[in-house]
Amino acid sequence: MLKGTLDLLILRTIEIQPRHGLGVSDRIAQITGGTFVVKPGSLFPALHRLEQEGYIEGAWGESDQGRRAKVYRITAAGRKRLTTERRSWDRIVTAVGQVLDPA
Repeated sequence: MLKGTLDLLILRTIEIQPRHGLGVSDRIAQITGGTFVVKPGSLFPALHRLEQEGYIEGAWGESDQGRRAKVYRITAAGRKRLTTERRSWDRIVTAVGQVLDPA
């Protein structure tokens, strides 16, 4: 996964709907048809970092299975960061497309 891609996927997934950690991972795998499978060793450090940076906030609640889980929501700062990351991603996709299929 390219640097910064995980943050982009997490922020977008949480923007759509607040989720607990494994719910974020499951949703990313579902949306990407299994192309991206985010393992706990990558997911939880990223969630903690995004929370420390103020892009998401977590509160203890319950998972769908009734277990105690931290549910993450995107903050205003996170929405701003997501907008910036999406613009950057669009530039990358356009640039790579121009190299792969020059007009």
